[in-house]
Amino acid sequence: MNPLEPTTVGRSQSPDPFSHATNIYDTAEVEGEWLDEEDDDDMDFQPTTDDSEDTEFFDPTDVAEAEFHDADDGLSGVEIELSMGDDDNAEETGNETEAERATGNIRSTTQPLTTRPSPTARIQVTQSQILRLFGNAGFRNLFTTHRGHASGNPAIDEDDEADDDYGGLGSRRKRRVTNASARYPPIPSEEGKRLMGSGTFGENEYYEDKLRKRKDRLARRLMYRELGVHADSPYRVNRLVSQGLIPSSNADTIVHYNARCYSGQFSDDGNFFFSCAQDFKVRMYDTSNPYDWKYYKTALYPYGQWTITDASLSPDNKFLAYSSIRSIVCLAPTDPALSADAPTMLDFSDTGYRSRRNPFGGGHSHFGIWSIRFSGDGREVVAGTSDHSVYVYDIEAKKSILRIAGHADDVNAVCFGDNSSPHILYSGSDDTLIKVWDRRSMGDSREAGVFMGHTEGLTYVDSKGDGRYVLSNGKDQTMKLWDLRKMMSTEKASKHDPARYSTGFDYRFMAFSENDYEPHPHDCSLVTFRGHRVLKTLIRCHFSPPGSTGSRYVYSGSEDGSVYIYNMDATLAGKIDVNKATHHSRPKDPDYYTSQYEMRSNRDPDAWKTCVRDASWHPDAPVVAATSWNGWGMSTGTCTIHSWNDGADYEQGEHKMGVRVNQRLEEDEALHDNNGASRRTSQFRSRLRGRGVRAAVDDDDEGW
Repeated sequence: MNPLEPTTVGRSQSPDPFSHATNIYDTAEVEGEWLDEEDDDDMDFQPTTDDSEDTEFFDPTDVAEAEFHDADDGLSGVEIELSMGDDDNAEETGNETEAERATGNIRSTTQPLTTRPSPTARIQVTQSQILRLFGNAGFRNLFTTHRGHASGNPAIDEDDEADDDYGGLGSRRKRRVTNASARYPPIPSEEGKRLMGSGTFGENEYYEDKLRKRKDRLARRLMYRELGVHADSPYRVNRLVSQGLIPSSNADTIVHYNARCYSGQFSDDGNFFFSCAQDFKVRMYDTSNPYDWKYYKTALYPYGQWTITDASLSPDNKFLAYSSIRSIVCLAPTDPALSADAPTMLDFSDTGYRSRRNPFGGGHSHFGIWSIRFSGDGREVVAGTSDHSVYVYDIEAKKSILRIAGHADDVNAVCFGDNSSPHILYSGSDDTLIKVWDRRSMGDSREAGVFMGHTEGLTYVDSKGDGRYVLSNGKDQTMKLWDLRKMMSTEKASKHDPARYSTGFDYRFMAFSENDYEPHPHDCSLVTFRGHRVLKTLIRCHFSPPGSTGSRYVYSGSEDGSVYIYNMDATLAGKIDVNKATHHSRPKDPDYYTSQYEMRSNRDPDAWKTCVRDASWHPDAPVVAATSWNGWGMSTGTCTIHSWNDGADYEQGEHKMGVRVNQRLEEDEALHDNNGASRRTSQFRSRLRGRGVRAAVDDDDEGW
């Protein structure tokens, strides 16, 4: 088609939104005919359908009902003059016949590419064509897109407001897809298969075993090891044995808390475990024997805001840093002989800059901290904050030595890329981006690269520790694996608006349907994992440890009360059902309150519910500890210990399965006696209802 030819708007064509032609109407003729009282305004008009596949914003069936004039109802045509330049050839293009005018057929003048177009073209269209123009899906799309992007948000379908507006929390646009599952990356992933075969993520079966289709059983592997089969690589045999031991759903021990648990992690050597709860306390446990835990200490966060958001253990296990929705990070010793009632305060808002207006060197302090991590040498702590920034705090200098204001929304997750180097940083934000920062080349305060592929905000980022692979969890209900070598350059990423691909749904109160998912056109991830649910809270994901699994798996918590364990090809390797293991494991407290999360839910707010927020795999044993919001209405929390037991329903050894203990790992009758439970639970319930209240004195000595 010649781009210089004057064209008409056909039945299934959309008008050119960038056309700069001037439209001149015969107002007298139009006004007289448009306001004709004899016209039947109640006649139904069926808008024409657009053949183009515009599934992102509108469906032709969603057009609001309106009254239209029928073009055949005695209304004459409307002349439109397109002014394109000089008036030399006006008469040549304006000689349409009356027959052409009556039928609506338009004669256009075709010119070769070697000549200039006609300076003035007079085109006549009928009212029917005008109505088709305004009823065209492409034309509607133009106005809708403008309305959405003018406010900084994607286009919103007004029909969704009644269904998805939860108390004014926001609305999202509809995406109607005939086959939503086809839009997800295929499972199993071909790239994931390649990674599994590379040896970087665990060991693979021997070729002979695959050829003979031998079953993957622990007994056979142990027999081969004892007989010396494959004796040329005994280390590989041991790794094959250990990586197949996936913990089961049956819990060995259920540790109950009177507050929701937000996070819990093993130390790198497996000798230490900590759990953070909403009562502003961090409990520490000795896990040198992963099957026999011992409680030994509790640290407090004074004047916390809402909850403890995160905690990180120093590489030497001597100090524990933990944060709240404030600019202060507490640093407490882990030595049981040293008190943790008065932890050291690290003010991340203190950048050391002093001026007349700010003589004490404090910075912008009105922000909260969502995520913190110790550096590999233990000298620095990095934090992601609610002021869209990443802070690096020097413990010896007692001030923040770096602030990176590099995101457009809250930074929910941070981590170091290499366990032995503090130079590479990763940050994940609600702006849907993961940014890579190299502190050695930040003269222009720009990121070294970007990982783009999530369509909703990030909830967690975890590094494999090799300076190459990164794992992330997103509110688009996917977990993604990234390779540092395939990150997007800063220049290329700056050309794309990440908000364009987001639905804008509120993950705390809304459900995410597969029809809401739209693949990111610039996704640079290696593998996409899906099946778990990232709702209600910032749910975390991790690489499985190299010692006990050979880094064979990745795993994540889930809002449905389970821990999902995936192979690298995105297939499901195992599932730990925490909800089933803990169901009704404590009596219902008659004084408990229903949280705002459940009051807005369509389900029964008083039912027993579980949301696994975090999970940690022991580095040397087939043991997983899952920290959860768990209980009646999810008003309390648990830390459940799951080990591999080859599918057994009960333990015949010394330690029984499903033992219920309190946070001091003591069996308590209150977990079976409703009166005792309600009496002690109400002690902190009033504190939990208020925000910004100082945590009470440690009462763990009382059992609750």
